[in-house]
Amino acid sequence: MWHGGVVVGTARYSEEFKQDAIKLVASTGRSINSVAKDLGVNTESLRKWVRTAEAAQVGGGGEPMTPAEREELKRLRKQVRELELEKEILKKAAQYFAKEMGR
Repeated sequence: MWHGGVVVGTARYSEEFKQDAIKLVASTGRSINSVAKDLGVNTESLRKWVRTAEAAQVGGGGEPMTPAEREELKRLRKQVRELELEKEILKKAAQYFAKEMGR
């Protein structure tokens, strides 16, 4: 398809690339828009990949996850990230105070 003298077509991405992009959205909690921009991918393409992956994802009982389960999973992942950050802050504080006590 020609658009302004430039050939505009559908970009083709490997399954591995798509899976990595989906994992990036899921594991970081970043928005699809943000990840798509960083990867140079069309936002709607990434959104479709994520939806397809979510539909294929199954819960513990072999059934597809419900919207409530997906929301809980998202909430729990966010909580894990926050707790990991808190843990790092506490580690640094403990190191600081241990060093201060050793003076």
